[in-house]
This record gives sequence, C-alpha cells and structure tokens, in this order.
Amino acid sequence: MQFDARAVRVAAIILALGAGGVAWGAGEGLDAHIDRLSAELDSSVITTRRFIHQHPELGNREFATADYIAGRLRSLGYQVQTGVARTGVVGVLTGGRPGPVVALRSELDALPVTEEVDLPFKSLVRTEYAGQQTGVMHACGHDAHMAILLGAAEVFAKLEAELPGTVKLIFQPAEEGGPPGEEFGAKLMVKEGVLSNAPKPEVIFGLHVMSMFDVGTIAYRAGGLMASSDDFTIKVHGHQTHGALPWNGVDPIVVAAQIVLGLQTIASRQLDVAKAPVVITIGLIEGGVKSNIIPESVTMIGTVRALDPGMRLDAEKRIERTADGIAAASGATAETVIDANLGYAVLYNDPALTMRMLGTLRRVAGEAHLVETTPMTTGEDFSAYQEKIPGLFVLLGVRTPGASPEAFPPNHSPRFRIDESALNLGVRTLTHLAVDYMTGTR
Repeated sequence: MQFDARAVRVAAIILALGAGGVAWGAGEGLDAHIDRLSAELDSSVITTRRFIHQHPELGNREFATADYIAGRLRSLGYQVQTGVARTGVVGVLTGGRPGPVVALRSELDALPVTEEVDLPFKSLVRTEYAGQQTGVMHACGHDAHMAILLGAAEVFAKLEAELPGTVKLIFQPAEEGGPPGEEFGAKLMVKEGVLSNAPKPEVIFGLHVMSMFDVGTIAYRAGGLMASSDDFTIKVHGHQTHGALPWNGVDPIVVAAQIVLGLQTIASRQLDVAKAPVVITIGLIEGGVKSNIIPESVTMIGTVRALDPGMRLDAEKRIERTADGIAAASGATAETVIDANLGYAVLYNDPALTMRMLGTLRRVAGEAHLVETTPMTTGEDFSAYQEKIPGLFVLLGVRTPGASPEAFPPNHSPRFRIDESALNLGVRTLTHLAVDYMTGTR
C-alpha cells in the first residue's frame, strides 16, 4: 500500500495538535482548522484595516504605525525587533515542533495622495511633501496588507504549540520610496540583516491587493511578475543664445525632444520585446526661463521598466548611448545618470517554489478563481528579498464581483478602494502558504 507523504505528515500534526489541547472541531483537519480560525478573525481584521487606513504615514516616517504593529505582535507572544531599516518591525514566532523558517512580508507606508473616497474611516491626514501640502492615503492597499499579515500572525499564535517551524513576519517601511538622500525599503531591510540574521528564512511569501481582479481571485505567475524600476536623469548641455538667432548657439530643447523620440526606438526597434516587455518613459522635462532665450541646458527625468534582468541592463546601456549619440550629432553633450542601486529589480517568482505551492493556491482559492496572470510593468521592492532567497508573490483581487472597473480605480488613485470581504482570503492564503511549506505540501 502506498501512502501520501503529505497526508501522513498532516495527520501527525493533527494528532499532536489535538493532544496539545488546541480547540478542534469534530473531525476537523488542519486545513479546515486554519480556515475556521481565519473566519473567526474576519471582523477583527476589517477593524484593523480601517484603523490603519485612517492613520497613514509616509515612507521612513511610519513611527506610530510601527508602534502599533509591534504592540500587536507582542500581545500575541512574538519576539519583536523594532527600528529595522529605520521604522521596520520584525516578529518571530518559533513553533513547538521543528521545521523550516518561513518569512512573510507586509509594507507600512502610505502615499502623498489626498483621499477622495467618502468613507467613515477616510484619511484626513495632511503633511508637506516635496515642498507642497498634500493629503496622505493608503492608496496602494498597504493598510490591507498589514491587516492581513496581523490576522495571519494571530492564526499562527493559536497554532504555536504544534506549529512545525518558525514564522518571521517582516513589516517593511518605505516600499514606495523614502525622502531624498535616505536609504529605504526592502534593500535596507536586507542590508540590516532581516534575511541573514537568525532565524534565517528559507523562503519568503507576500501578496498585493489589486482592484483589477474580483474578490476571491488569486493571480500568480512563475518567473517575472513585475518589472524592474530604475529612474534616470539626462542633462543636455547646449549653448545659450537669442531665440531669434538659433544658429548662433545649440538648442538643448530641440536636442532633448529628439532624445525623447529616440529613446522610444529602444523598445520598438532594438530589443526583443517578444521575450519580455520594456518601457521607457520621460516624466519630466525642465529648461528655459523665457520665450526668446534658448537655454544653456535641459534636464529630463524618466523611468525604465523591464521584465528580464538581462534586458534591464541592456536597455540602460542603450539609453545612455542614444542620448550621447543624438546630442553629439547636434553639437550638444548629454550627461546620463542611471542609479540601479536605488531602483527595484525584477520581481521574480522562483519557478520551483511557485510550482510547489500551486496546489496550496488552488486549494485556497478554488480552481476557478486561480488565475495565471500576464506580467506587469509596475515595480515592487519585494524583489530585493527574492534576490537573496526563493520567494513567491501573489495578487489578491479586491473588486466586488460584477462591479465595473471604473467603480474600483487602480492602485495609487485618490479614489482607490477595496471590498473588505477579500481580506479573509488574504489571511488564509498567507497562513496556508507558510504552514504547507513547513509540512512539505506539494
């Protein structure tokens, strides 16, 4: 007779948990027990999300948010470390049975966005950002991520005595970036040892709420899911002269316009975009002070996105080469700065880990609600963890089924909102991914 190895392990855990005094329903298996514990937390998770939503803080300044998270984790019996990467919080819970260390991550920060959604828990917080007064809003769903991970933390705590491994919960600041001149985000968490200090996790899991998918949906993709994201600056140096006598100088505005168009040929004519997409965008052009004065220089700021690490490097080299060549052809010069150290790498889901956990995702969401999605050209600094250890990042649908896309605007919109009934699936997803990895589920 052949035995299912996973069934044997899970059965042993169920027996041990029952012997350890954890409250189980009659005939209840481990999966059902986790689902029941998650369901019991539904109202608490929603309350948590609303509280955090009403009290947002910008990147590297999440002081009150971090204190709140740390207090919640300590109340559940976690070992808590604060002040990681400035305001980050790490909670560790060691189960009563030996097993692997699994990391789970959420972000802490909000965005400089003035909320336009009329909710009883609407954010009224205002601050100064980049010299301007602005509202502050969880317009990317990080409030939902924190509530979900705190919900999972509570489920783990209820299973602590017989949890077959250790969970390391990472609440990371500044995923959206920090103030100029400051290190921030996942890279700083890694630099300060969140993956290398004991207990060292073998794998890491994370999720992101997305209004493009209906509630109940989990979207995944092996390999590149989200693009690398690198900002660049091109400064074109010409020769200032009278606007009526352009032949007496070199017009950097015209050269800059040619460079903008030339950059678009990198993706359309120079790179094999059938392999993976590349997007190059100029978001700012600044130069000149008066209509009849050709300026000395023009500054352009842009972003380059790629779904393949090799194409990321290739595109960046071509940006510099294109700017130099076009400028030289007109008698100008171009100074290009691309600092990949400040950018995000490709969010790359480890294929082997993705395939291993696919059964978990299918079981939690249901076959009809598990979607293999196309790549996205948005970026996510979860990729910094995936550069060090295998990681899996999935997308959680938060749009009410049947609602129009217009009713649920995309992330970063001042009208961004979620259907809170999606939070339960988020808690279940992170909890089952961690426990199934510990028990060897495939």
